[in-house]
Amino acid sequence: MTGNAENTPQLQSGQTVWERFLGPDAVNTTYHDGFNETLIAVLKRPPVRLLELGCSAGRLGQACRERFPGVHITGIEMDPVASEIARTRLDKVIEMRLEDIDFAAEGIAPGSIDTFIAGDVLEHLYDPWRALTRVRPLLAPDGQIAVSIPNIRNLAVHALLHNEGTWRYEGHGLLDITHIRFFALRDILQMIHETGYEMLDIKTNIDAQFHEFFRNNRDKPAVTIQVGKLKLENLNPAELQEYCTKQFIVLARPRAVPAAAA
Repeated sequence: MTGNAENTPQLQSGQTVWERFLGPDAVNTTYHDGFNETLIAVLKRPPVRLLELGCSAGRLGQACRERFPGVHITGIEMDPVASEIARTRLDKVIEMRLEDIDFAAEGIAPGSIDTFIAGDVLEHLYDPWRALTRVRPLLAPDGQIAVSIPNIRNLAVHALLHNEGTWRYEGHGLLDITHIRFFALRDILQMIHETGYEMLDIKTNIDAQFHEFFRNNRDKPAVTIQVGKLKLENLNPAELQEYCTKQFIVLARPRAVPAAAA
């Protein structure tokens, strides 16, 4: 996820993060008008029928249509405020939980979707594994899925935990208080495999606070980092990149099911 001082939610005096962002009356519009361009850039072919989980206010779908005119976009979004805006930008918005959707009743047949996108959504779900398996039958055999997931192996998170002894939930970002699941790269790859997909590509969004450090050290065979009492020694280039990464963007496709033995 990305954020800046202009769209960072502000707490009222005396209000805690959990009071502001959790509970039935909580409203968080921080991400409504944002979208992750890498989710579009990672696609290997133009989408024709796209299903987006957690479409928010429809900005990603809007940008996708600008790049791929004619694409039919269905969004799934529980937030009624975001859904209302998304309906002005997408072809269809289903305002309910993924688990409760009758896709046949919504006119979405098995094998009819060629592209599925979940941008910064899976970490908010109790069971993201079930979500991925739920949409798999909807995908065409040559379909593609693009998902973005925050990286909990981020150096800033570990420095905070090690040096200050806190796992400090916030209103946005890597420790967004509405995150339920946390993933490092290996966990993401395992989830993709276990839910019936195979990897096609993976991209990283480097954390803005580590851009310069990563650029200056990425070609070194071994790097040592020290932040306060936290010291990481002899990191190889792949490890360095993971510690400097804020978010992974994965492109995958449904894994072929072996034919039954005759």
